[in-house]
Amino acid sequence: MSKLLIVTAPSGAGKTTIVHHLLQHFNNLAFSVSATTRERRAHETNGTDYYFISVADFKARVEAGDFVEWEEVYENQFYGTLRSEIERLWTEGRDIIFDIDVRGAANLKNSFPEQALTIFVKPPSPEVLFERLRLRRTESEESLNKRIARASEELTWENKFDVVLVNDVLDRVLAEATGVVARFLNQ
Repeated sequence: MSKLLIVTAPSGAGKTTIVHHLLQHFNNLAFSVSATTRERRAHETNGTDYYFISVADFKARVEAGDFVEWEEVYENQFYGTLRSEIERLWTEGRDIIFDIDVRGAANLKNSFPEQALTIFVKPPSPEVLFERLRLRRTESEESLNKRIARASEELTWENKFDVVLVNDVLDRVLAEATGVVARFLNQ
């Protein structure tokens, strides 16, 4: 039976860096591409980074039951995991890795409690996280302030997940993540 590896963190904590490392390290891991209604950033590719869809299409898919989990993260900015994406990867016989927000991670774990491992990536401190978000320079001041407020709340969720990794020294956290994932996949 295929396994689900769910990596979660507040925005800016480093979960995407860890997910990319794990995808390079474990051949049978496949990335689950989430759907979103947010605007595509210049460096992103539809179908690789996200499935970029309209708000109307997203809502129609929610009504049709197409999502395993979904959430309105910010006003009219939806994210979710399509059931068809999980089924596609399982058909290929792959274990699936998710790069997902904390609520989505908790909901996904609830849907697949026996098959899933959740990893919460924690920054060394809230201040370091907020500085990382500022240094990205990918958002307006208003958008950045919303992300910081949300990240503050998400940091309180760490005890809801199976493993907590502190992302303070990149090489160390990548080695820890590799060890945790190797044990889980070889169970």
